[in-house]
Amino acid sequence: MRRAKIERKDRAKKNLTGASSRVAMELDRQSKTPYYRQIYERLSDAIVHGVLRPGERLPSARSLASHLATSRGTIDLAYDLLSGEGYVQSLGAAGTVVAPDFSGGLKPPVSLTRRPPAEPAPGTFTVKPFMMGLPALDAFPRKLWARLSARHARALTSPAMVVPDPAGYGPLRNAIASYLAVSRGILCSTEQVIITSGFQSALGLITRVLFKPGDQFWLEDPCYFIVRRALQAIEADVVGVPVDAEGIEVAVGIAKAPRAHFAYVTPSHQAPLGVSLSLARRTALLSWAASADAWIIEDDYDSEFRYGSRPLPALKSLDQAGRVLYVGSFSKVLFPGLRLGYVVVPESQLDRLKRMCQLLYCDRPVLNQAIVADFMTEGHFARHIKRMRKLYADRRAAVAAALVDVFGRKIELQLQAGGMHLLARLPGCKSDVDWVARAASHGLAPVALSEWRVEEDCGQGLLLSFTNIPPQNANEAALRLKQAISGTGKRVQGA
Repeated sequence: MRRAKIERKDRAKKNLTGASSRVAMELDRQSKTPYYRQIYERLSDAIVHGVLRPGERLPSARSLASHLATSRGTIDLAYDLLSGEGYVQSLGAAGTVVAPDFSGGLKPPVSLTRRPPAEPAPGTFTVKPFMMGLPALDAFPRKLWARLSARHARALTSPAMVVPDPAGYGPLRNAIASYLAVSRGILCSTEQVIITSGFQSALGLITRVLFKPGDQFWLEDPCYFIVRRALQAIEADVVGVPVDAEGIEVAVGIAKAPRAHFAYVTPSHQAPLGVSLSLARRTALLSWAASADAWIIEDDYDSEFRYGSRPLPALKSLDQAGRVLYVGSFSKVLFPGLRLGYVVVPESQLDRLKRMCQLLYCDRPVLNQAIVADFMTEGHFARHIKRMRKLYADRRAAVAAALVDVFGRKIELQLQAGGMHLLARLPGCKSDVDWVARAASHGLAPVALSEWRVEEDCGQGLLLSFTNIPPQNANEAALRLKQAISGTGKRVQGA
């Protein structure tokens, strides 16, 4: 065992020849600065001062992680930060290089660098074709929403103006519990429902209470990149577990990390591949969690939208041992700007999570919660989902037909039973990241599949949302995508 470890370290050192051999790549284990930040600072300083030259290759994340005796996720996070700041460029399977257009001059510190705003200024945001994560904004019942909003604004009472219940607005929690019992097969009490400011808030709440430094996390591979980066930011030991036609391969996860403390899964509609977790895998996953004393975070992000069949019961509905934390959000069914979600908490952990809400997570305006509560209890929510399911089925079919018509045999669409996006694989594509950049310059907003990988290569492909593309615009959107990729289309100014 010791000899094998020494041999692996020797191989890692050989892989670090060249660019990184001129940089003092050692970690200060006593420093309070996170490891990923130390790596970022060493490499960015070397690039700024010309030690590493434009176009020069950086060591692979695997070899650098082995050399520094840290997790690969830490290296990936440092490289992501370098890429975001323009120091390096990812070439996919070909590795990472210093940005070829980097001038070599001194850049101001990152904290002082003038950056464009993360979000467009109010009034300037436009929905672009294929943009992920957005419901059909053109079909949202704005007049009804305005009426409910005005009703609650007029009826604002003194109790509603003081510090709210840290677990959330009672009538909304009750409405969610009733809805989950009917639609997702989850039998939970109102007390078990905690309102959050969306999915990321729920993830932060769960990890702040249950996560301990060094805990291993199973992640579906590929997986939603925001989750991967968030876990890497708290120095979690991320373990990629491959996904096949039946969902996450539980047996592989057990072989790689049997004592992992968490598993993050999207069982109803795997993000991004779209497959559903089979009953056998669900049973195996729950059995592993119970025996390993592990927690499962079930992200049920767009389960309402299935075409041709009823939504599958949630994994939580099968949870007899109380190991699943079920996370839902109103971002996909209503609109992201609402910033409301929820988590169904096992009774054993309810007091701990409520205490943390009282300390750090009292950030959910009661007014919005009251509006959503009425939207649900008065039947508008169920009717809205039904309308959107029909609308999305029509838009999905139109966009899929248009892509096949425009691209012909040069595209392979993977149509799953539900969801709000299509996965398009294009034979011959060497860099989906490059194709996404070309599409962006033409006013389109697909997402590169390769950006969602954790450890294993998931191939090249484009994630294409159809929710905001009316059928009459499908052919135009598909043609613009083909022209952007081929370099024949007209670039959009300011895109």
